[in-house]
Amino acid sequence: MNYSTLIGYMAAFCTTVSFLPQAIKTIKTKDTSGISLTMYSIFALGTLFWLIYGTLNHDFPVATANAITFVFALIILIYKIKYK
Repeated sequence: MNYSTLIGYMAAFCTTVSFLPQAIKTIKTKDTSGISLTMYSIFALGTLFWLIYGTLNHDFPVATANAITFVFALIILIYKIKYK
């Protein structure tokens, strides 16, 4: 594995794991009052585009990280819409 791929995996890990606390907190409390629906909607769309980009370019770190982050963002969005 070259340094570039290793950096990609480290970046993917950090950015993906950073959403886990928010997703857990949202699921536990169902409190989404401090979350912007517009921001999370745009963010989720951006992650979906990064997922597609990573898949089309056979970039495993980008595709994997954004697939996981997209799921976290969708969970938060669903809770935001469901528990307004």
